[in-house]
Amino acid sequence: MLMRIATALALEPGDTAFLGVHRSATGRRWRERLDGRGQALALAMAQAHGIPDLLARVIAGRGVQMEEVARHLDPTLRALMPDPSTLTDMDQAAERLAAAIRREERVAIFGDYDVDGATSAAILGQFLRACGTIFDIHIPDRIFEGYGPNVPAIRDLAARGAKLLVTVDCGTTSHEALAEARKLGLDVVVLDHHQAPEDLPAATALVNPNRLDDVSGQGHLAACGVVFLAIVATARTLRHSGYWTTERPQPDLLAFTDLAALGTVADVVPLVGVNRALVATGLKAMAARLRPGTRALMDVARMDAAPSPYHLGFLLGPRINAGGRIGNAALGARLLLSADPVEAMAIAAELDRLNEERRAVEAATLAEADAQVPEETEDTVIVTSGQGWHPGVVGLVSARLKEKFCRPAFAFAIGEDGLATGSGRSIPGVDLGGAVREAVDEGIAIKGGGHAMAAGVTLAAADIPRFQSYLSERLASDVTASQAADALTFDGALSAGGATADLTRALQRGGPYGTGNSEPTFAFPNHTLVSASVVGTGHIRIRIRSGDGATVSGIAFRCADRPLGRALVDAQGRMVHLAGRIAEDTWGGGSRIEIRVCDLAVAG
Repeated sequence: MLMRIATALALEPGDTAFLGVHRSATGRRWRERLDGRGQALALAMAQAHGIPDLLARVIAGRGVQMEEVARHLDPTLRALMPDPSTLTDMDQAAERLAAAIRREERVAIFGDYDVDGATSAAILGQFLRACGTIFDIHIPDRIFEGYGPNVPAIRDLAARGAKLLVTVDCGTTSHEALAEARKLGLDVVVLDHHQAPEDLPAATALVNPNRLDDVSGQGHLAACGVVFLAIVATARTLRHSGYWTTERPQPDLLAFTDLAALGTVADVVPLVGVNRALVATGLKAMAARLRPGTRALMDVARMDAAPSPYHLGFLLGPRINAGGRIGNAALGARLLLSADPVEAMAIAAELDRLNEERRAVEAATLAEADAQVPEETEDTVIVTSGQGWHPGVVGLVSARLKEKFCRPAFAFAIGEDGLATGSGRSIPGVDLGGAVREAVDEGIAIKGGGHAMAAGVTLAAADIPRFQSYLSERLASDVTASQAADALTFDGALSAGGATADLTRALQRGGPYGTGNSEPTFAFPNHTLVSASVVGTGHIRIRIRSGDGATVSGIAFRCADRPLGRALVDAQGRMVHLAGRIAEDTWGGGSRIEIRVCDLAVAG
C-alpha cells in the first residue's frame, strides 16, 4: 500500500450522490466516476499490470481498456503517431513543401498571435532552417490586422520574394487573402485546425482535420500538432526522393516536440491520442533545457521544477500570449526560434513585463465586465462589452465569466469605428465555434469562427444584443443539458496522511493530464478545516486535519469573492468534505504536497 487510502465509501440506499453531497459550495452534485463495472475493470487492471489500485481506478475512469493500459502509461509517438497521409491534402502539402526545400525557394509563414500560432510558426521555421531554406514569418497585430491572413501582409510577403505561402493556425476561411496570394503567383498551403465551413478557399493544399471531408479522426489536434505531422510527412517525402545524405542529414524531429507540447497544452485541446504522446515527449525535451527560448522563458517564470502541463498552461503560455495580447505579436515566435541565449533572455524578459501589464489590464476590464452581469443572472449566454476595452484581454475576461457563471460567455471590445471585437469561451457540450459560424452565415456577425470551447467574432456594436439573443436561443437546450450534467466527479477518497509524494508520483504515470484526460480528483471526507485565509490575488490558503491528527495544506485559486472562497472562510473549525487534486508544490526551492481545492461541502 502506498498510503492510507479509502477508495470506496458506503452510500445510503438509493443515494447516488458521493458522500451524500447533492449540492456543494459551488452548486454541484458529487458523484463517483466509476460504476460497479468500472471498479471491476480497475481491479483487473491493477492485478494484471501490477499497478497501484488508485492509479488503476484513475485510468479506468478515463475510458482506458485492458488492452490499452501499457500504451496509456507509456504514451510514445511510436505507438500513437498516426500516418500523416490520413489527413486530407497532407500528401499535397508535403510535396509542395519538399519542392520548396529542394528548389531553395523563399517560404512565407503566416501565423496567429496566440501560443498555438507561435509554436506552429516556430516548428515550421525551425524545420526550414535545418533544411537551409530561407523563410519569413508574419504574425499579425491583433488590433490593426486582426486574425488571419490579410491582403496587405500577403502583398508584403510576396514583395520579399516568397514563392510559397504557408498559413499556420489560420487560413481555413481566408478566401480574399488567399485569392490575392494566388493572383500574386504564390502557391498556398494551409495548416490549420479550426472549424471549417463547407466552402473552402482555393489552395494547393488545405490540411485541417476538422474540414468536413477529412476522415482521419485527428480533429483533436492543435495547429502545432498539424504542423508537426506536416514536417514528418515532408521529411518522409524528401527521404523518398534521396534528398537526405551524410552531408545533409535529416533533422531530429523529436527536438520539435517541446514546441508541439507547449502549443497543444496552451490551446486546451484534448490530451488524447497523439496529443498525449506529443506532450509527454515534449515535456522531456523541454526538461533538458536545450532550447534557448524555452529555457529563458522558464527562468523568467522562476520555474524550478520539471515542466508539467500546469507550467505550460499557466506559466509559460500566458507569457508568450502577452506579446500577442498587448505588445509585439511576433515576440513569441522570435523567442522560440532564437538560437542566441542573450537575445532569448531579452525577449523573455520583455514578455514577462508585458504579462504583468496584461494582468493589470485584465483585472480592470474584468471588474467592469463583472459589474454588467447580475449575480443571479438567468441569461443562457453571458455577453459583456465596453468602449475602449483592450481587444487583447477579452478572451481572458470571457474565460473568467464562464468560470463564475458556468455558462458560455463573450466579452467585446468596442472600437471608435463602431465595430466590436469579441472572444468567447464555452462549457462542455456546447459548441461555441459552430454557433458563431452560423451567426456569420445568418448575417448577424461580420466574421468569426473557432472551435467548440472557444471562438472569436467581429460584428457591429449595435448588433451585440441581436447576437446575444441569437446565441441564447440557438444554445439554450445545450446549455441546459450541460448544466444539468455538471457534477463533480471523484476518482476516490483520501485522508490527509494519504496525500503523499509517493502517491503523486504514482498518479503521474497516468498523465500528462489536461483537457480530455482530466487530473484525478479526490475527496477528503470528514476532515476539520483548521484554517482558511485570503492570500495573494484572491486565493484561499487552507489547512485540514484528519481524525488521526494528520494535516495537509491546500490552496483554492482565484475564489475569494466567489461562493467557494466564502464557504471555505465560513467553515473554519468545522467538519467538512473537501474536494481537490493533489500536487507537488516546489515554489521557493522546497517540495511539499498540497491540495488544489476545487469544492467543499459541510459534513453531515
